[in-house]
Amino acid sequence: MRQVLIIIGLVLLVAGIWVVAGNGSYHDTETVVKIGSAALKATHEKAIPQWLGISGIVVGAILVLGGFAGWFKRK
Repeated sequence: MRQVLIIIGLVLLVAGIWVVAGNGSYHDTETVVKIGSAALKATHEKAIPQWLGISGIVVGAILVLGGFAGWFKRK
């Protein structure tokens, strides 16, 4: 169980750093005009919010530290 916490924490930590560094983005598609069955759609690339990256770093660090604390306490 501790290994799972450490792995999930590391994944969240790396993903959070990736987002805070400005590399995280996603595509959003919206319908601009719709006439009958025809539709004109536009796709925009949007950045993932910084607060989400910071949250990932904090939660990831807590999980990693919790996993290691349980590991050392048990041995």
